[in-house]
Amino acid sequence: MEVENGRNGQDDLRLVNRLNESRSPYVRGHRTNPVAWQMWGPEALSLAKKHNRLLFVSIGYAACHWCHVMERESFCSPDVAQLLNTHFIPIKIDREERPDVDAIYMNYVQATTGSGGWPLNVFITPDLEPVFGGTYWPGSNSSMTAVGTAVAGTVGFVDILEKMRDVWTQQEGRCRESAKDITRQLREFAEEGVHSHQMGEKGGGEGLEVELLEEAFQHFRKKYDKINGGFSTAPKFPTPVNLSFLLRLGQWPQTVKDVVGETECQNASSMAVHTLRNMARGGIRDQIGYGFARYSVTKDWSLPHFEKMLYDQAQLLDVYLDAFLSTRDPEMLGAVYDIATYLTSPPMGAPTGGFFSAEDADSYPTKSDTDKREGAYYVWSLKEFHDVLGEKDGDICARFYGVTADGNVASRNDPHDEFISQNVLNVTTTPSALAKKLGIPEASITQTLKSGRQKLREHRENHRPRPALDDKIIVCWNGLAIGALSRTSAALRSIDPTKASECLEAAISAVVFIRKELFDPDTKTLYRVYREGRGSTPGLCDDYAFFIHGLIDLYETTFDDSYLQFADVLQKRQNELFTSSDSPGFYSTPSPHPPDLLMRLKSGMDAAEPSSNNISARNLYRLSSMLDDASYFKKAKETVEAFEAEVEQFPFTFSGMLGSIVMGHSGLKGVVLTGENDEMLKRLRQTVRPNSTVVALGKSKGAWLRERNELLKQMDAEKDGVMVCEGGACREGIEFV
Repeated sequence: MEVENGRNGQDDLRLVNRLNESRSPYVRGHRTNPVAWQMWGPEALSLAKKHNRLLFVSIGYAACHWCHVMERESFCSPDVAQLLNTHFIPIKIDREERPDVDAIYMNYVQATTGSGGWPLNVFITPDLEPVFGGTYWPGSNSSMTAVGTAVAGTVGFVDILEKMRDVWTQQEGRCRESAKDITRQLREFAEEGVHSHQMGEKGGGEGLEVELLEEAFQHFRKKYDKINGGFSTAPKFPTPVNLSFLLRLGQWPQTVKDVVGETECQNASSMAVHTLRNMARGGIRDQIGYGFARYSVTKDWSLPHFEKMLYDQAQLLDVYLDAFLSTRDPEMLGAVYDIATYLTSPPMGAPTGGFFSAEDADSYPTKSDTDKREGAYYVWSLKEFHDVLGEKDGDICARFYGVTADGNVASRNDPHDEFISQNVLNVTTTPSALAKKLGIPEASITQTLKSGRQKLREHRENHRPRPALDDKIIVCWNGLAIGALSRTSAALRSIDPTKASECLEAAISAVVFIRKELFDPDTKTLYRVYREGRGSTPGLCDDYAFFIHGLIDLYETTFDDSYLQFADVLQKRQNELFTSSDSPGFYSTPSPHPPDLLMRLKSGMDAAEPSSNNISARNLYRLSSMLDDASYFKKAKETVEAFEAEVEQFPFTFSGMLGSIVMGHSGLKGVVLTGENDEMLKRLRQTVRPNSTVVALGKSKGAWLRERNELLKQMDAEKDGVMVCEGGACREGIEFV
């Protein structure tokens, strides 16, 4: 018989682990835990209410190293399981499937602890209001002494569980009152910025000026690491949206250069390129394979956490491409090739079309091992170099990559003693310097390094188990990859037609897959995730925004109207689902408000991923230019103005949206190519043009576009020419190139 309201902390509820019902690799990976994990949804939330238990919600993702650590230390423990199963409703969530849930409780943890991350663990009331939360908590068998904020002496997870059990059973009223107060504050904070500028309140948002770009630049200049690049100490994240801002600062109209300064714009580009070069030479890059890890534990980019995320590859491909087009630096082009190869090859390129989400940080060192280690797929001993490459070539490659007999990972960065005598490959010299030091011709050194890289990669692929693959296909991240590969294809068309075709085919295949599997043509809506079939999560704002962004880039590469038409359909649907009449900008979740969410959020701040409002504003401006649609221009401006208070106070946290401020002030130049214009198109594709769009008419192109855009109807589509359209009028001109 149930104990009424569960006041004694126990009742006759007997939970069983239900994670075998999930399609998520991360969630399903916990299905054998003794913890009786439940799925986030009405049934679990109802259980919490009926039995008056706190929910323990643990959120992570498949490639998360510390998520795996906490699982081994705590969620496989019978003692932990007994506490969770008896006194709480334990729920496991994949943050990539439900970033809307994650964002609410991450905001809470960051506000109350000063930091965040994954795994994200939070205790919430049956009314979904947070009581207590944090990230990694050591288990009883933890060997860790100090990593990040979890240091020696930190309260262990079992102690926290016992404390939360006692607090809830003995002081439930106080708990609920505190949770309601915290929730009220979270709501006020979430609404503070977007409600500070109501629709029409300022009649044009005159407060957002181009000078904000100069303020943001000064912030990055002060934070800049002149030695290593980047803008923080350790840990150090690439944050591509900030690098893109700096690279493009000097590509905006003269008005921006006048405000920021010509020299400062050049300095901004130099800071970004220096950062990208150090990243490309650092351990954060897979030096013998392809792709980049999520972030570096060290300030010099030498030691990563080894997970590789799709959204990082897509954004870094975009940024390295910008860097190459701006500098023509072959090292930047080399990174472009590597990332593009990673995206278009197994395991990341899905055979059905589209791109998988991530590769894990942990793997088995050998095929016979039964325990995974962080970075096992990527690290090397000096002995292995000699075994694979021979003594002479092994010594040359070891010098180049910083490989030593004792290993190159400091003990302070090795809390689990996983990297003893192991080396993370970093480029520590140049072929010319190495040739001079060893008295060997540079051409010979270069050939040794090239063949050595191939031999090491082949050995790794043949003898080491590859890290686990998170084979979810997520619309928003695929949108970023589609856009980056489309731009890369366009830029490489005149340099390497074969590589350009590979990139374009992968982008097109992803669009075909998403349209077939994750788009409902009857309701014109997207679904977020595909794995073993379409998931139930409806598309969130970032899914629409990032995918539309990719479609626009794909159109500018192919001039196939169908991609632009699809973007137009999705933009109209996004406007319907994610906006409200009383407040500008886009909510992250669709209307009506989902019952399993504590609140609806609206954010314009960029982080590891660009914000959906940043990308949405940019999409709207670009579509307004291509389609001559004043309603899109108006909504773009309103979207930016929704965050006016925050942008003015912290412009550097809105680096992606700052470009939209320029678009709002200057408008966009819509370049229209008619007839044969291959040479002009080639010139356009070898530059970075953040303040212009390109459409093409003629040779069976542009039929739908001419119907959608009144300005184009009177143009002679077959006559060779270039027109520039802005402000509702067009003129002949080539001054933009």
